[in-house]
Amino acid sequence: MKIKVLKTDGSDAGREVELDESVFGIEPNDHVIYEDVRSYLSNKRSGTASTKGRSDVRGGGRKAYRQKGTGMARRGTIRSPLLKGGGTVFGPKPRDYSVRLTKKMRRHARLSALVYKIRDNAVTVVEDFDYDEPKTASAVELLRALDCENKKVLILTSGVKEKVYRSCRNIPRVSVMEVKDPATYHILNADVVVFQESAVKRLEESMKGKAEEAEA
Repeated sequence: MKIKVLKTDGSDAGREVELDESVFGIEPNDHVIYEDVRSYLSNKRSGTASTKGRSDVRGGGRKAYRQKGTGMARRGTIRSPLLKGGGTVFGPKPRDYSVRLTKKMRRHARLSALVYKIRDNAVTVVEDFDYDEPKTASAVELLRALDCENKKVLILTSGVKEKVYRSCRNIPRVSVMEVKDPATYHILNADVVVFQESAVKRLEESMKGKAEEAEA
């Protein structure tokens, strides 16, 4: 499988990058994708929501009023959930929402998401680039040249590119990450995944030999 490499001005660089079949030729697994996205979103939850039950609210040390003759319900305490200021029934309590997955599942999920993006022609490879100084206008010009303007874009670099990151951080719906960092959620959430040319090889080197394990 080959993808042509583009220049930063959007023109054809005259070469192609060949994707390793042992890495990008796997059969996508929808279930591990679901589990990994669920794990990512669950792990972002703080789990600090808390409410007071009947035993936590103030008052109710004595019977509110006499048993008979009032024409109202025979309440034994003002802590009843039916009264204002009473305890909450089955309200949330602090808890851990985290969901753990094996490295093998996370790796397979990420590769599966990338395979789907490649099949949908939502992957672009651009020659390696960096900026002399952080400038949002330079990043906007790049996105316009790659026909990625007004889209959710994930730019994957081969290493730390601070100036590229700072150039893109003020652009809505554009993220810049090292190729080893994005989760399955980030890949699926993007309309277009833009690889720097060297980032493709770096991803293949880190994943090669592991893709077979993911399918085992």
